[in-house]
Amino acid sequence: MITKIYSAALQGVDAVEVEVEVNARKCETPRTVIVGLPDAAVRESGERVHSAVSASALKKEIGVHTINLAPADLRKEGPSFDLPIALAMAACAEQRPISELEDHCVVGELALDGKVRPVKGALSIALEAKRRGRKRLLLPAANAPEAAIIDGIEVYAIESLYDAWHFLAGNQPLPAFKLDRLAYFNAHRHYAVDFEDVKGQQHVKRALEVAVAGGHNILMVGPPGTGKSMLAKRLPTIMPDMGEEEAIEATKIHSIAGHLNPKQGILTTRPFRSPHHTISNAGLLGGGSNPGPGEVSLAHHGVLFLDELPEFSRSTLEVMRQPIEDRQVTISRAAGSLTFPANFMLVSAMNPCPCGYYGDPKRDCRCAPRQIEHYRQRISGPLLDRIDLHVEVPLVDYKELSSATSGEQSEVIRQRVLSTRARQQDRFSAKHGITTNSSMSAKEVRLHCGLAGESSSLLEQAMTHLNFSARAYDRILKVARTLADLDNADRIGPTQVLEAIQYRSLDRNLQL
Repeated sequence: MITKIYSAALQGVDAVEVEVEVNARKCETPRTVIVGLPDAAVRESGERVHSAVSASALKKEIGVHTINLAPADLRKEGPSFDLPIALAMAACAEQRPISELEDHCVVGELALDGKVRPVKGALSIALEAKRRGRKRLLLPAANAPEAAIIDGIEVYAIESLYDAWHFLAGNQPLPAFKLDRLAYFNAHRHYAVDFEDVKGQQHVKRALEVAVAGGHNILMVGPPGTGKSMLAKRLPTIMPDMGEEEAIEATKIHSIAGHLNPKQGILTTRPFRSPHHTISNAGLLGGGSNPGPGEVSLAHHGVLFLDELPEFSRSTLEVMRQPIEDRQVTISRAAGSLTFPANFMLVSAMNPCPCGYYGDPKRDCRCAPRQIEHYRQRISGPLLDRIDLHVEVPLVDYKELSSATSGEQSEVIRQRVLSTRARQQDRFSAKHGITTNSSMSAKEVRLHCGLAGESSSLLEQAMTHLNFSARAYDRILKVARTLADLDNADRIGPTQVLEAIQYRSLDRNLQL
């Protein structure tokens, strides 16, 4: 007898439906043959499945089991096919078809005792099952909250192979897993940090507010201990809340990478990723024999923080240029190409010199001019041009640190950011396909960032005397547009132009 059950395999950040076909026939020499481009984990599933079926007291045909995973030209990886294979084997042994089996999608890893273990990519699998018209999704109980976020498909939390079989056979009812999405988001949408914890650094907080308001990348330059990392970690608290669509996109990536918190189920706050400077190109962008998402994709709809920016290898920094511009990463391998989303806000930090105290009024710098120049040249001009704001972060004096006065709360800053983002959305509307000033093309810059009179004269002088590049010119205009939006101004004035020029501090310093 041949039994077919629908399952799914992961490909990039999406899932592809897989038909699990099992043919059981009697034979004196029992063996299991799995075909359809299985990897080692899939080939080993035969041993896990036979043990789990026996431990669950289910009937099993003694003989040859041929398992076909279709489509045959798609590589199958991971242990998520254990549960559908076991159910198909049991159906073959019972010699009776299971009613409405074509309406089900089944995934899950089996333990030797028949318990069901969680799998990666449950959200992507739920989306694919819905797209294919499947009405029910059977998956491990630990993955149920993640999959239940999708409307239009019933999710059943499976604890064991025994429960799954008797549910499909109609012997044991099982309620569908329900999730109150609004209550779930409200309960989990909170941060443990706040900008009110940061003493001093008012001009840096202003720069960070401008960066978030317009979706701009930012670089903080300052000696050790000035609070650069502390400030960066609080950036998500002033960003707009993730919408449902954004949360689903971000959760898909984290689920496939295996970084999703099993107690949370779905991301409700914006991701904050801070990779170490020793990270490889593949770790940052994604890759491997089976290409998976890297840190730039894990930061999708959130913040990617690169601390000690010059300490990253030059090649690693250079590969950042494509995702910064295109908001996605394309990884090409012999078997084909995969594209991962990478729409993140880049926040970086660096010391002004190798010792960290160049320009500090209280501590002497031990670095020679040539060392400082070499240190800063580790960041290429093209990458630096793609960072809209450069802001200096000085040491905080004792009076500010010891002050009992708290800083401005994140929620207060966030309301100003939301108001500024609303102005941008009204300006661009859906026809432009962009929502923030940082995403403007050259055409939109000419349309929305026109200068006249004193404003134009100020920018001309800056371009002439500071030797800004053409890309820096566009960045200044975009930041000035955001500053005008923060001030509820329809046109960019001299004040906004001057402040935007001030945020190119590293460009100015490199001219010295």
